[in-house]
Amino acid sequence: MSSTGTATATRISTTSLTTHLTVLAFLSATTLYCFYRSRRLRHLKLSPSSSNPSLSSATRKGKLFFISQTGTSKTLAQRLAKLLASNNLPFDLVDPNSYEPEDLHQETLVLIIASTWEDGNPPSNGVFLSNWLSESAEDFRVGSLLLSKCKFAVFGVGSSAYGDNFNAVARGFSTKMRCLGAMEILPLCEGDVDEGELDKAFGIWSKEVIRVLKVGELSGNGSDLIGENGNENGYEMINGSDYDEDDDYEDEDEENGAESDIVDLEDIAGKAPSKKDVGVITSNGKKNGVKEMVTPVIRASLTKQGYKIIGSHSGVKICRWTKSQLRGRGGCYKHSFYGIESHRCMEATPSLACANKCVFCWRHHTNPVGKSWQWKMDDPLLIVNSAIEQHKKMIKQMKGVPGVTAERLSEGLLPRHCALSLVGEPIMYPEINSLIEELHQRRISTFLVTNAQFPEKIVSLTPITQLYVSVDAGTKDSMKAIDRPLFGDFWERFVDSLKALRDKQQRTVYRLTLVKGWNTEDVDAYSSLFGIGNPDFVEIKGVTYCGTSATSKLTMDNVPWHADVKAFSEALAEKSNGEYEVACEHVHSCCVLLAKVDKFKIDGQWHTWIDYEKFHDLVASGEPFGSNEYMAPTPSWAVYGANEGGFDPEQARYKKERNHKSSR
Repeated sequence: MSSTGTATATRISTTSLTTHLTVLAFLSATTLYCFYRSRRLRHLKLSPSSSNPSLSSATRKGKLFFISQTGTSKTLAQRLAKLLASNNLPFDLVDPNSYEPEDLHQETLVLIIASTWEDGNPPSNGVFLSNWLSESAEDFRVGSLLLSKCKFAVFGVGSSAYGDNFNAVARGFSTKMRCLGAMEILPLCEGDVDEGELDKAFGIWSKEVIRVLKVGELSGNGSDLIGENGNENGYEMINGSDYDEDDDYEDEDEENGAESDIVDLEDIAGKAPSKKDVGVITSNGKKNGVKEMVTPVIRASLTKQGYKIIGSHSGVKICRWTKSQLRGRGGCYKHSFYGIESHRCMEATPSLACANKCVFCWRHHTNPVGKSWQWKMDDPLLIVNSAIEQHKKMIKQMKGVPGVTAERLSEGLLPRHCALSLVGEPIMYPEINSLIEELHQRRISTFLVTNAQFPEKIVSLTPITQLYVSVDAGTKDSMKAIDRPLFGDFWERFVDSLKALRDKQQRTVYRLTLVKGWNTEDVDAYSSLFGIGNPDFVEIKGVTYCGTSATSKLTMDNVPWHADVKAFSEALAEKSNGEYEVACEHVHSCCVLLAKVDKFKIDGQWHTWIDYEKFHDLVASGEPFGSNEYMAPTPSWAVYGANEGGFDPEQARYKKERNHKSSR
């Protein structure tokens, strides 16, 4: 029987059951639909083991989720819970609104009754769980074995009148759970409220659930669900990851993206531009090309990773630290070092293109590359307005999520900070100064990161709150190996960028990313660069592992521990002969801050935080001002060596259960 035939049989109308024989045919077909493929998945193995108790054991309590808007799925779930209990199969009935998705990897057995709401979207109580599964399934750092200990089954409650959106939510849960390594013990069963047979279909599926759970133990590796050819039953088998899927890696831009969909977009957008300028000169003297930076392929790839594409070359994305502080679970390192309110911070970029192809690229190079602006150019006002609008939409999706209060949600809807560091090279955008001014007029502070390949842009840059230069290596050879720049004179451009930074009056930062085995031994070389740019601060951060790809062979062995970063930072501070000292740390991000002593240590107290209101007043005055005019005291919990490790004590720490496979 084909899948089309079985689906049709499941939703057959009662009006067509005019004879007793037809009734019997319907019931047979429905029964076959709900477990026909499970028969093809070969028989579940019965291999009792004293070390691994049966699923029917009372010690193994499952979770029964209901994704419900009008109460239909909740009612069905309550009915199933009673049936399970009567068969000595204890389950907790769970409303996803009160469940922490990050605990899902600890579950061994999950049943989901899921309704589909308007436009194929989940009901309100299932939005956060659905989004979490989507983000995790598309994030190549999470690993396809995250839910490998979990077995599950899904029943869908939908309306065939919605066409392609019929049971879209249930299908989505089934697909995402399997992508994360969970084992589906029964094929997805799709109930149809329009055909009048929902109760019968659910009853048959429920009995099949009971049968499977009571028949005996399921093996833990999922091999009993694989057909002769590994995928004869249509189930996609996902390869595992070579790192601990339970680990929680800091992701500054909350990057998502599945390795199977990653494309090197240098091949899509064209090789590095030739010396011939492909742009045209507009009346205002700005280069403005005719082609789109974001091609359909690039748009599809970045959209799948969670980016909201703005116009033809910009993007915005909600950071996981924004979500974390919305839930009262702590902010990012910028909160600890500089007083940024993470739940009011918007991550954006006016240029998705970059002039480097770094080995630790967040996006595995799923963004365009170029050495000059050669694309169509959008208006800065359009970019700012659209970015704020899209950011607000993403913040609104956090409404009702456990821990999110009405006060924090309302604050999050009014961003006060903009991190121009999402992806690409924001300083390439010809109207970057106008964009910064638009943000400042809204009293939104600006942190901008540049890869130090456009020194002339740094020279002409308008005052911003804090300007970063990425210093990924201390020598020319190591920079070529790590950053893989497009420019032949990349080192000269880098040095000139540091010189341009020295002349800036506002706060400046060297951003060092440590890659074990690549640049962690270059203390002397890094130290020699201090005198060129004379930065206010030096941020030193361990590289974030983003998965191995065809363009990057980094592994977890290249990720330094926080102790490694601390040792490097202390050695670098010592090399400065007292000019810099270690001021702050954020243990969770594996990040340490050096600060200039004569500027930011006053009467023994660090002043690395920012008085943002004072900064905006200084900008509005139109008069020159310096970084020492808008600094603020650093709280004791953020200072280097504090017991809190840079975690704000007013927030509630949430720690995952970790099962590390090995230690270093």
